[in-house]
Amino acid sequence: MPKAVNVEKAKDKKERRENGALFIPACLFLGMGWGFVVDKLVGGLFLGLGIGFLLFALTNLLKKKS
Repeated sequence: MPKAVNVEKAKDKKERRENGALFIPACLFLGMGWGFVVDKLVGGLFLGLGIGFLLFALTNLLKKKS
């Protein structure tokens, strides 16, 4: 395979991964906000982080199928 094709494939793979990765910090901040509201900051952070990783995995799984 030519080197240009390999570079394009790596770039495409990185772009797909970056799209789903935005769920992690977004959900972390949402969980932090929820934790402040209910006065359970640490629990909210862990909940947001867990949901963010779950959404990240789901988006990657769905993108691999298509």
